[in-house]
Amino acid sequence: MTANRERSSIRPDPWQPRIYAPELQPLLQSLLATLADIDFAHQSDIETVGNSSAEDGLKQATIRRLQRLHRERRKPYVRRLEALQERIRSMAA
Repeated sequence: MTANRERSSIRPDPWQPRIYAPELQPLLQSLLATLADIDFAHQSDIETVGNSSAEDGLKQATIRRLQRLHRERRKPYVRRLEALQERIRSMAA
């Protein structure tokens, strides 16, 4: 129980905004915005295919291809975000 109390006492207030180093915050915001744009475009493409009059087999094949392309497109940004998160953690330690 003591460990839990200790951990909870050092946990930041969830209602307080997190403040990052000035040189990291723009990069973090940019990466998150890019990922959001990629996700939005992907969802739009999926909906377009789903609403099309193409046969179901073609729709499913197209959706699988779109999902693969979506993962590939996101991958470098996710890696950069993970590296940035690790950098933020190391700075906080």
